[in-house]
Amino acid sequence: MTVPGLASDCLKASATMIGRSIRYTLLAAPLMLAPVLANVALQAAGQPGFAAGSAVAQEQKEKPKYKTRKTPALRESVFKKFGVVQELVSPEEEGAKPDFRKALEELRKIEKGADKFNKYEKAQLYNYYGFVHYSLENFRDAVRYYKLVVAQSPEIPIGLEQGTMYTIAQLYFVLEDYPNAIDALLAWMEVAPIVGADSHILLAQAYYQSNQMTPALKHTNIAVEDWESRDKVPKENWYSLQRALYYEKNDFKKVIGILEKMVRHYPKITYWKQLSGMYGSTNQEKKQLHALETVYLMGGLDKEKELLNLAYLLMGEEVPYKAAKVVAKGIKDEIIEPTAKNLEFQAQALRLAQEVKDSIPVMLRAAKKSDKGDLYARLAGIYLDSDKNKEALDAAAQAIKKGDIKRMDQLYVVMGMARANLGRYEDALKAFNQCSKDKRSKRTCQQWAKYIEGEIKREEQLAAS
Repeated sequence: MTVPGLASDCLKASATMIGRSIRYTLLAAPLMLAPVLANVALQAAGQPGFAAGSAVAQEQKEKPKYKTRKTPALRESVFKKFGVVQELVSPEEEGAKPDFRKALEELRKIEKGADKFNKYEKAQLYNYYGFVHYSLENFRDAVRYYKLVVAQSPEIPIGLEQGTMYTIAQLYFVLEDYPNAIDALLAWMEVAPIVGADSHILLAQAYYQSNQMTPALKHTNIAVEDWESRDKVPKENWYSLQRALYYEKNDFKKVIGILEKMVRHYPKITYWKQLSGMYGSTNQEKKQLHALETVYLMGGLDKEKELLNLAYLLMGEEVPYKAAKVVAKGIKDEIIEPTAKNLEFQAQALRLAQEVKDSIPVMLRAAKKSDKGDLYARLAGIYLDSDKNKEALDAAAQAIKKGDIKRMDQLYVVMGMARANLGRYEDALKAFNQCSKDKRSKRTCQQWAKYIEGEIKREEQLAAS
């Protein structure tokens, strides 16, 4: 039994969040380290420095051998000017806050003499500009200045160039400019000594947002397989992206496999719900039930439709007592509405679980709520089976009063048998003669009528003797 819409709704909703999550993550955490003058001195000596994007962690199996470049020297006079900006963006005094607007003013003053700067000095100027504009959330200006940093190549350290290229790609994400983010990431990958799993995921997300599902899946799989091959658990949002991409391809087998990993490593209610829905979509009812029961035990089913889905699945797998309990608790918690239909289902589940005594008050409540006589007719049968003949006749009377009974012949059978059990043979005979008119019950009712006639004769003979 499938759970209509459960898998698709949950998966589409989570897929929609994938693109947003990376943007908010980048906004929540700094994309780069503020340029530090200690690094500048190292860069001047031709050592690989920390560029604006160098804070991004890169997964690697072994340390790469970085290439170095011979770069122009950073003159002391320029160094001192940048020192003023450095103190404004990263004050050393305890409790002092950065003053990015003042830093911007200082950078403009420095820029007036930039025509005399060498390319390395210009790169540092633009690097500070990019950082300050990012900090002020002027993201487009930040991109513009970081591009100017890269434009000074090859007279800047390789680390500065590569890190800045990565930062530009990240900023395009913040701007939700995914085509440019893709181009920037691909350009960076051409020169990067190590392309880690995080970077493949970033590229995959850009492709996903650009509706390019095939390359998105390719790079997602590279990242996930890389970590799994090293016995590392891929990040939750990596699995989410991979799952959404396979869902787009209607590869439900893959989706299920990914969700099974997710509930093992990230056992959230939403993933158990999705897994249950996917099992249902592939006709794996037992697994669907087990997953949905897990959600129920986690307190994750708080809607009537969800609880009834679980109850119906339990009935389908022949676990009626649990089904009845689910409905009963749902009604008690005011999640399931106590309609005639829902109460009838609960009563039926109790009867199938051999809890006939408990089913009677539930069925009576259902019958009272129904605007048709059918439920009273069924209740009459339950009373008869429980040797409550008078109650059976009362229920039958209520059924006839409400009317709209699908099988009146069966109700006559119940009435006839209840009257016979009470020794009211004449009335019982009338009921059996009535149901004999319906061809569906004619044979049974004629046999009962013949039996009752014999009983009447036997009583007459006893009375006469």
